[in-house]
Amino acid sequence: MKYFIKTFGCQQNVADSEKVAAFYRTQGMVEADNYYDADYVIINTCMVRQSAENRIYGLINNLKKSRIKNQTISGQKIILTGCMMGMAHRDKTGKYLGQLRKRLPLVDKFIPIEKLLSAQQPIRQDKINAWVAISNGCNNFCTYCVVPFSRGREVSRPYQDIIHDCQNLKKRGYYTVTLLGQNVNSYGSDLLAIKHAVGVASRVSPREADFRNDRKSPAGEKYHQKQNLLHNHPIYVKHLGRYRIPTLFPHLLEEVAKMGFETVNFISSNPWDFSDKLIDVIARNKNISRTIHLPVQSGDDHVLKRMNRWYKASEYLALISKLKSQISKVKFTTDIIVGFCGETEKEFKNTIKLCKKVGFEKAYIAMYSPRPMTIAAKLFKDDVFYKIKKERRQILENLINKPHLKKFNRIR
Repeated sequence: MKYFIKTFGCQQNVADSEKVAAFYRTQGMVEADNYYDADYVIINTCMVRQSAENRIYGLINNLKKSRIKNQTISGQKIILTGCMMGMAHRDKTGKYLGQLRKRLPLVDKFIPIEKLLSAQQPIRQDKINAWVAISNGCNNFCTYCVVPFSRGREVSRPYQDIIHDCQNLKKRGYYTVTLLGQNVNSYGSDLLAIKHAVGVASRVSPREADFRNDRKSPAGEKYHQKQNLLHNHPIYVKHLGRYRIPTLFPHLLEEVAKMGFETVNFISSNPWDFSDKLIDVIARNKNISRTIHLPVQSGDDHVLKRMNRWYKASEYLALISKLKSQISKVKFTTDIIVGFCGETEKEFKNTIKLCKKVGFEKAYIAMYSPRPMTIAAKLFKDDVFYKIKKERRQILENLINKPHLKKFNRIR
């Protein structure tokens, strides 16, 4: 029996697919070279944009055509998993799953990815660079973003499990590791039970919570040793005049960097959770990548507020300035959404101004599309014409991502 996995979306989905491959290997299967030779086609989906969903629908329609022409093996099964199934799994009304079944009748099974994430080591596609997930989900609820609904609230992996994985990768000869999370900066906030921390989601039993607050009892000490909380005190992130979260990420990043990898990367981070301690760790450890992915989404304060992004353009630029002053040769990549609900020409021009000031190396530019269950889809009107969105995306592409235009645009 053979399986074939098609992955859509971000690096976290790629890391998930490597674990899904391990699951099917434990079932005695081997990987097929293409869709047509596979007994099982597993589609790991993304739904961060409507365009991603459209590509998935297109793929399944093409598989349907190949079945009609008898180009696929007899009895081939198509399995849908990933973020689209995450949304369906968390939608208790069942409406979204009903829509998927109606729109994708060719799919044989709809399986939440959690059921396919094997406890075995992932089947890594790259023998030099490794993806290491440190958390899953997000607590921030940006109004445009579907991640809290498709992946759920943020859950951090145990500290020592991550360290163990990275140590094994180093022994196996990997040169680069990339630590992954929807918001890597806040790693560990759910592992810490600190009464006065703002924004910490309590997702543990009362008994476990007692262990977290009790370092003296044998059970409490064992819990804290497992999470590495006895030796690594939480780093508090101050934003908008208050301490928003405690985090263990600077400790984790530094411990991984000291293992001797040639390069250590991390994605993705939020501007409002970028602590001074994290900057210090990057500056001290030369093997931590000097290219930092720092999503801005918009350069206009009014748009940022509608997006529920907890910073102003000036605060983002101040962070960029601090990073440049403390980390030599640092470069930045970013995410930007054009045509968000109500975005005016003036607001878009503020994004252009910010981009020119920062000088991004690369930008992942998306045209806004409403996502189910998000606040923006419920409360705001998608009132920027597609033609205008397309024009604005192209302007930023020319400004940031076109090498022959970069120098000219930055001088203007």
